[in-house]
Amino acid sequence: MFARRYRFWFSLVSLVFVCVRGANGLADDAPRGFAWRNLAIDRDWPWWRGPFRNGVAPSGGAYPARFSDMENVVFKTPLPGRGHSSPIVVGERVYLATADEIQKRHSVLALDRTSGAIAWQMEVNHGGFPANNHSKNTEATPTLACDGERLFVALYNHDSVQATALDLNGKPVWQKSAGPFRPRKYEYGYAPSPLLYKDVVIIAAEYDGEGWIAALDRKTGNRVWKIDRGNNISFSSPVVGHVAGRDEMFISGADQVASFDPDSGKKLWSVAGTTAATCGTLVWESDIVVASGGYPKAETLAVRAGAKPQVLWKNKQKCYEESMLIHEGHVYAFTGGGVMYCWRLTDGKEMWAKRLEGPVSSSPVLAGGLVYWANERGAWYVFRPTPEKFDLVAENQLGDEAFPSPAAVGGRLFIRTATGTGKDRREFLYCFGK
Repeated sequence: MFARRYRFWFSLVSLVFVCVRGANGLADDAPRGFAWRNLAIDRDWPWWRGPFRNGVAPSGGAYPARFSDMENVVFKTPLPGRGHSSPIVVGERVYLATADEIQKRHSVLALDRTSGAIAWQMEVNHGGFPANNHSKNTEATPTLACDGERLFVALYNHDSVQATALDLNGKPVWQKSAGPFRPRKYEYGYAPSPLLYKDVVIIAAEYDGEGWIAALDRKTGNRVWKIDRGNNISFSSPVVGHVAGRDEMFISGADQVASFDPDSGKKLWSVAGTTAATCGTLVWESDIVVASGGYPKAETLAVRAGAKPQVLWKNKQKCYEESMLIHEGHVYAFTGGGVMYCWRLTDGKEMWAKRLEGPVSSSPVLAGGLVYWANERGAWYVFRPTPEKFDLVAENQLGDEAFPSPAAVGGRLFIRTATGTGKDRREFLYCFGK
């Protein structure tokens, strides 16, 4: 499928965008309101799952298939604190969130993109950490989002989800409580990443209380719209895709796949499916969306979106914490049990299955024709996405764990990992390149 890359810039009175054909972009699937001035699709990885929100890197650059602590390392930087916040890359810097769980401090870090040196660290919250959290989660799991001028982060503290906007030098622009968050039955912490769309930042919080999704004005933090999500215990990040001729915001969980108008929050459609709790972010291609979960059961399903949505297929596999990947009409899934699958998008036919090793929490990246996907133990499987067979190119061991997902841009892989356990645990940000 021929694809298009997008560049955007603002004039004083209008937003102009130019479509440029590129080999690795996503054709008409990319949402129309997803980028701003000072961002370049071929240079930046500005939010969760990259510029196209689906784990696909733009074309350009040759990425290393093999990497380790001693191979193809551009830099290795020790990180303070603990977090599963995946790195984002904008301009000359890499940004991520971290937490000092002893001092109960949330911070945003900025590192030099070339050297890995820490440029600044800004504390955005002190105190108010929850009493309990899931052992696999952290107090700094959500990935930041950047519109080229501001950084947006959503973190759980003081019984709420606190949204913060910083400028690119770490100076606070605004800080708001996006809404309450007080899980009681399942005290597993918070995970969804903020979503940027046009003039708003969209934040989700689904828990055993009055769950919600809210859109805040990017400049002021004031609420623009809010969706009541009821008593839902789920952890998925919302995502916007251009599907069936329009931009739609999707989210799974609460035993359904649901679509909303990202301009107003109005519900467009929903179908029964997946499970009560999901963590991975939904994926799509053309007019088909695919979701998976979770808890308490396992299910993956595909839905043809539109005025009358249709469930095309479903199976009993689950990608609970991890997201999936779609490439050229096929779905690639790495289940928590450690089995890699390839299914045909249109009908769910299993093309192949390969037993590897789980469990899995990190989400994949497709860059330079290769898929990079890790299990929780830090084993990185690098393979070519083809429906004919599982075509493994390399298997790399990096650190002792892999929960965050990589950023891939300009021939560089940015990976957050950790070594050791307990008091000996240390986190690092690696940059790999040929």
